Amino acid sequence: MKNFHYIDVRQKDHSFKLTSLPAGLLTKIAYASVRRKDEEQGAVQRVLNGTRIAGIKDFALKMGDFPASIVLNWKAGQLSTKDNMIEIPDHENLAQILDGQHRVAGLKAAISENPDVANYLIPVAIYEGLDTANSARIFISINTEQRPAPRSLVFDLYGVMASNLMDPAAVRAGDIVSYLGSEGQPYEGWIKLPNQERQRGGVALSTAVSTIKPLVDDKGMLEQVGITELELQKGVFSNFFCALRSLYGHSWNDRGNAFIYASGFIGAIEFFRSHMFDYCKGKSSFEVNTIMFALDAEETVRILQADVKGLGGTEAANSIRDRLVGAFRPQTTASGFKI
Repeated sequence: MKNFHYIDVRQKDHSFKLTSLPAGLLTKIAYASVRRKDEEQGAVQRVLNGTRIAGIKDFALKMGDFPASIVLNWKAGQLSTKDNMIEIPDHENLAQILDGQHRVAGLKAAISENPDVANYLIPVAIYEGLDTANSARIFISINTEQRPAPRSLVFDLYGVMASNLMDPAAVRAGDIVSYLGSEGQPYEGWIKLPNQERQRGGVALSTAVSTIKPLVDDKGMLEQVGITELELQKGVFSNFFCALRSLYGHSWNDRGNAFIYASGFIGAIEFFRSHMFDYCKGKSSFEVNTIMFALDAEETVRILQADVKGLGGTEAANSIRDRLVGAFRPQTTASGFKI
């Protein structure tokens, strides 16, 4: 048995005990009870997502900031309390997880790699003996009303953090997208930032970052050919979109241009990944003219937002990629990369 300070919190019909527990003890006593899989009262959780667990494990190993409470439903009888101290038995599977199952699983994975993580103090809110209906009410409240921050804001905030603490590829992609949206660049005024006024057209910061990130990730295609420096990577993407802008001419900033929308941005990057990258690599040049000469100007300028109106996001992006493939006119010959 171990004792921890706690405070009682009452909200409407229920109360819970707010405390902090070492991650090692938390991951031992807590378990996820899955809806339609486990029969016990209080089963409201979803099946675990391995990718999220791996991400949280890496986050725990790099940072270890977990200010939001894990929410538990205590199932092992009545909790023993005295003088604002709560007694927590050191046994497995004593409390269902109502919120935070991926954080608990990620912490457990991190502990297996670095035992020091077991000492992290994690905020925990403990309800006692909730049935399925009340567990579901709390779960729904957390997962509908208490929504996570928009992804664009998350990516925007990466820029004010030390890059070694966060996802380096996301930070790098964010730097590239910021450059593409800077003065004189193809997406000046078209990268939509968090809390910005709504506008017709433009590409959300999160969409642009997510699209470019796999290409600049560790072992991504640019790194595989030795294009690892930020300035060179910025040059590659800038040249590619500058080539498209040049082919479009004065109509690039017209709202009819498909490339100033998310589907156009994604479709263009997919085309770059599937066709233009290997072509430029073979020519040892990522210069604007190299890219322009490989595309039919008349075909490219006809790619309009109206052409994909009514299509779903993925379908629209694929359609634009296919149109660029149709405009692709590869030429031959090549030595040392020119960017």
